[in-house]
Amino acid sequence: MRAVEATLFASEEPMTVEALAGHLGGLENAVVREALRALAGQYDKRGICLVERGKRWHFETAPDLAHLLRREREQVRRLSRAATEVLAIVAYHEPVSRAEIESIRGVQTAKGTLDVLMEAGWIKLAGRREVPGRPVIYATTPEFLEHFGLSSRRDLPGIDELRAAGLLDPVDDALEAAMQPDEEHEISADDDEDECDGLESEELYDFSADSSA
Repeated sequence: MRAVEATLFASEEPMTVEALAGHLGGLENAVVREALRALAGQYDKRGICLVERGKRWHFETAPDLAHLLRREREQVRRLSRAATEVLAIVAYHEPVSRAEIESIRGVQTAKGTLDVLMEAGWIKLAGRREVPGRPVIYATTPEFLEHFGLSSRRDLPGIDELRAAGLLDPVDDALEAAMQPDEEHEISADDDEDECDGLESEELYDFSADSSA
């Protein structure tokens, strides 16, 4: 019995009766089973129990003491810039399809980005758009509102609040520079493209247009 106990204690994995018998020099299976039953009786009222799971035996914490060993640890997970942008677009324009997200961002969106947000519980599948191809559309969840301390989407910051927080200043400066060229500077085709880029950037950050929906 002591030999069985020592073997199970040192084993990295649960062991069958046959494995124990072979490890202990070819003992009869019946002898090993009898030792296991005797050990299980001795450990029945202790902090560690000897149990059989799927015909394999191992020691485990007594069920009534498991809560003493459980520890909760907060894991900080930072969103990437792409995930942050996608979350903002979904929040201000929901329900929105992946193609619409990419149109607003101006770049393709990796599927993994949406998966991360769904895994976090902040966005969800909200059906399909009734257009050719019936693309999947996304929306925020109650967990999203709870995490960010919002009662509803109407509590999302508006354009003035975003500008006051300094989030729109670089875009505003670029737009103003594009819209007011130097009088002596002749606008070329390249300048026209820059102006369009500035307007697209403004559209990217002006998420509040649909926030009252």
